[in-house]
Parts: sequence; C-alpha cells; structure tokens
Amino acid sequence: MIAASFTPLTQDHTMTSSTISRFPVPSLKEMPDDIRARIEAVQEKSGFVPNVFLALAYRPDEFRAFFALHDALMEKDSGLTKAEREMIVVATSNANQCQYCVVAHGAILRIRAKNPQIADQIAVNYRKADITPRQKAMLDFAMKVSAEAYKVSEDDFTKLARHGFSNDDIWDIGAISGFFGLSNRIANLTNMRPNDEFYLMGRLPKG
Repeated sequence: MIAASFTPLTQDHTMTSSTISRFPVPSLKEMPDDIRARIEAVQEKSGFVPNVFLALAYRPDEFRAFFALHDALMEKDSGLTKAEREMIVVATSNANQCQYCVVAHGAILRIRAKNPQIADQIAVNYRKADITPRQKAMLDFAMKVSAEAYKVSEDDFTKLARHGFSNDDIWDIGAISGFFGLSNRIANLTNMRPNDEFYLMGRLPKG
C-alpha cells in the first residue's frame, strides 16, 4: 500500500458533510468509545481514515452491524482468496454505479492481487479482464445474485461446482454480492465521497 500522509484526528475533528456525506459526520469526541477506537486503529494502519467509517459513524448501531458482517465475509479464511472477494465487490459495485465502492475496493483489489491493471479491467468489463475461467464463473454468479437473485437455480450451483467451488464458497460469493448491494445503496444514498488516497493505491511501486 502506498503510504498516505498521516494526520492525527483530534477529539474535535469533523469533516463537512458536503465532503463526505449528505448526513452529519460526527466528531471523534461524539463517537462511542468502541467506534472511535476502531477509527483510530484504521488510521494508524492505513495513514488515513476511509470515509465510509466516518459517514457510518452517524448511526452507531448500524456501524457496528455493518462492519461485523463485512469482517465476517471479507476477512475470514475461505475458499475464495481475499483478492477474489474484492473482485466480486468491484464488479457488482460497478453494476450498481457505486463510485465509492468501486474506487475504494478497486484500490484494495490492486494491492491484494498485486496487479495495477486488474481493478480497472474488472470494473469496466470483467468478461474481458485478465482473470481465470474460474474467476469469470464466480463473477457471473455474483452479478446474477446482485441483479437477478430470483433467477438463481441448481444449474448455477452445478456450473460453479465444475470450477471447484464448494457450497460454502457459493454462499460466500452470494453473500458478498448481497452485502455490497446494501453497501452500494447506502453509499449512493449518503453521496459518500471516495478518499483521494484510494486513487493511486496499488498503481505504483512502493517508494
């Protein structure tokens, strides 16, 4: 990850709602202790705070629920690599026209795949991206769940099984697609702005 300049947040820190969200963005001192601690830990690790954390802090209970499910899907051991999970996010978020999620998770995908081109390829047209047939089948299914989940059938499971996906893997593909459908809609509702730092992350060699 390209290091971003580190600007410590203060207890009075806030951002204008027009910068991050249509809704009020609380200052650190207004946040519950657990949410403030998580935001400070993210800043310590990344050098900046992704705006999703600040925007969702407006609704503390939903912040906790959102990130609990996010972590359960995106951080656990799985038959899907972390890069593959980010591919699902980028492809489906682009279909849902979610600028925040495409930009932010495109950055994460570039880093996790160690490939500076892959996120742009998948966002524009994953069918022509430099990915494996297995990954294309994964994204075909993710897109179906995202847009037409009512059409999911046993044939889809059979096709995915031929590529080596287990039932748990198929659940993960569908659950990530479904979860980020929620995330995409909240990001668009709030007019969430991607951090400037995301645009260059993973595109250039370190140093």
